[in-house]
Amino acid sequence: MTYPQTHARHPVNWGILGTGRIASTFARDIGFVENSRLLAVASRETEKAEDFADEYGIEQALTGYNSLLNQANIDAVYVATPHNMHYDNVKAALLANKHVLCEKPMTISPEQTAELVALAMEKQRFLMEGMWTFFLPAIEKAKEWIDRGLIGPIQSIKAEMGFAIPFDANSRLYSPALAGGCLLDIGIYPLALNLLFNNGAPLAMDVVAGHAPNGVEDDLSMVLHYKDKEVQLAASFEHRLSNQAVIEGERGRVVIPNFWKAEQSTLYREDAPVEHFVDDRAGSGLEFEIGAAAKAILAGQLESPVMPWHNSLTLAKQMASIQEKIT
Repeated sequence: MTYPQTHARHPVNWGILGTGRIASTFARDIGFVENSRLLAVASRETEKAEDFADEYGIEQALTGYNSLLNQANIDAVYVATPHNMHYDNVKAALLANKHVLCEKPMTISPEQTAELVALAMEKQRFLMEGMWTFFLPAIEKAKEWIDRGLIGPIQSIKAEMGFAIPFDANSRLYSPALAGGCLLDIGIYPLALNLLFNNGAPLAMDVVAGHAPNGVEDDLSMVLHYKDKEVQLAASFEHRLSNQAVIEGERGRVVIPNFWKAEQSTLYREDAPVEHFVDDRAGSGLEFEIGAAAKAILAGQLESPVMPWHNSLTLAKQMASIQEKIT
């Protein structure tokens, strides 16, 4: 799906909403992207915007998100605010006729996600959820192996992501007011990986959850049942997990360490490695997503062919279903 191009300038001029950790990663990695440049950052606090701009050599430090959205020289916005703010920030950006790359999860409900997709279509602006994992070369290589049939039909998928993070009621990760909890923050990664390699709808899903003292889920085990395979996924703030993905097929398997930020992947036949891939990234890995988003914008596309709206809607529905099971 494409839109009538309103500009053809290269590179794409970006602005960032927010000054947190992921905004810092974006600001560093965009320097490795040829088709993009970062012109502005906005925060609700002037000092934070100015400090961030000074650190990363950004021309404009703006107070208030609308100040950035009103800048005519900004083509696209990266939304790097807390989860609970994504819906309002993305909506405002689209209404201001900006293209949008929104840090995952795009919203905290399927209804909000569907509304933003409809608005992007109405405004004829690019919109993508920032599932950076899908754009990593090691993930692309793993998908290539599997699509070529090198492991045969997939029989099972196992992916887990977990770290022992001490409970802190004031932390964004544990704050109910900021849509905290391990599902939206990191559980989306194993769910997305399954979607990438296995896009059918599960017949059933079993979920077991643990909860922090304030009731926020801090440990999740999810088993998705399909007609021809079983998928085991996990996310945790309570335990350090293996932090890898294993896709098993009839004739082999693919193993991806630290799959959400994958730098390498290995193809196995039986128990023997037959091919190993390691990328040569210059940044943290976010540069691949930024470059792909800018390429789509310059091509006049409304959605990414790698991370289309359908994926975001599916993930939002899956997470809502899981939330119903654990509350």
